[in-house]
Amino acid sequence: MFTAVLVFSFILQNPPSPLEPLAFMAGTWRGAQDGVTTEEHWTLPAGGIMLGLHRDVFGDGKAFFEYLRIEVREDGIYYVASPKGRGATSFSYTSGGKNRAVFENPDHDYPKRITYSLDPEGRLVARIDNGEDNDPKARSWRWSRVKL
Repeated sequence: MFTAVLVFSFILQNPPSPLEPLAFMAGTWRGAQDGVTTEEHWTLPAGGIMLGLHRDVFGDGKAFFEYLRIEVREDGIYYVASPKGRGATSFSYTSGGKNRAVFENPDHDYPKRITYSLDPEGRLVARIDNGEDNDPKARSWRWSRVKL
């Protein structure tokens, strides 16, 4: 009986996070494309936030990085990117579903849309574009889960 009361109390104090549908992104992911090794790491949702880090390592040994976060705000859920640790740009969560999330900022120069999904093989796929499916400048990454 005492255990049931503790579990019930814990559930009441820790309601489900609105970020739970995005938990499919959590983990360490790695892939290679055109001689560039790319990695992305996402924490599990907790406290209304997920923290992320993206890194590209080029064949010459140079790297690009980006700090990322997905956070709950009073007016919704936002994906926030800080390329090279510089100023942050926010993208609003506009749609999603099982293992899919779409974030958009129509006022941003590029990208205007960021999409994450899991493909049938369980790889994490990220895509940036101008908000149109046929964007010739669209770029995508496909990563496999890395066990640490």
